[in-house]
Amino acid sequence: MRLIGHIENQIHAKRFSDFLYSNEIENATEQDANGHWEIWALNEDRIEKAKSLLEQFNQNPNDSDFIKAARAAGKQKKNSEKKQAKGRARVIDSTTIFYKPPVPYGRLSLILIAISIVVTILTHLGENERLVKPLLITEYEEEGEYIVWDYSFSEVRHGQVWRLFSPMFLHFGIIHILFNMLWLRDLGSIIEAHKGWWVLLLLAFVIAAVSNVAQFLVSGPLFGGMSGVVYGLLGYVWMQGKFNPASNLHLQSQTVRLMIIWFFVCLTGLIGPIANMAHAVGAIMGIAWGYITARLTRIRQRR
Repeated sequence: MRLIGHIENQIHAKRFSDFLYSNEIENATEQDANGHWEIWALNEDRIEKAKSLLEQFNQNPNDSDFIKAARAAGKQKKNSEKKQAKGRARVIDSTTIFYKPPVPYGRLSLILIAISIVVTILTHLGENERLVKPLLITEYEEEGEYIVWDYSFSEVRHGQVWRLFSPMFLHFGIIHILFNMLWLRDLGSIIEAHKGWWVLLLLAFVIAAVSNVAQFLVSGPLFGGMSGVVYGLLGYVWMQGKFNPASNLHLQSQTVRLMIIWFFVCLTGLIGPIANMAHAVGAIMGIAWGYITARLTRIRQRR
């Protein structure tokens, strides 16, 4: 992806973008701080061709050839989007056996899913306290109907660093783990495919640690689940797709809407106790991470 030039007029920028599309050159436009429109060519092997076309366009952007080609390309894009929408409508929901993944399943994503499933089975959905306690962010004691704990992270400070991450592998219900694993499978695999497994590893464990600590400070140690990580991955992919088209990380708008709706449903408490602080912190971290890295990538590309 390269910045090939600027166009001052938004209408002309849209026209040239469609014109490039008619020449089979994928592109993106973005308004800069001066109000001008940056033209980005996504095809590395078509950069010089795109620059040449931009020079011709700037000489006479109202030339009838450009207008006709842009109109034809605009119609072609709309038809293509309609076909894609119809195709998505025919895709069976992700909870069925006929689901087709957006990318091949990532190895790290499958490993994280496998660990979560094994932990969930061994702990009997969180009912086996003997196995659950070593995975909580800190130990607790029972005093009658109440539990007490220490906020000083004493176990972590004494070397049990895994406790910052291990709550993400705990799940306390079939629905809980099912939805988390479906989202992890898709979002994790997308990131692995386009950014590499190490980026997913870094995202998952950093977001898990920070969101777990936030949830612990608000509600204590009795929580678990991959939800905070999943919301973080969602925010990361969303921002990368929006501000760095060359990343090839994209989410359909209905996917984002569904996750936002589910976030607020969880806040109501209608579906039981939920680690809402982990959700919120995870989402904020993912959005910030995705936005900042996308912007830094664009700055490097301009240079």
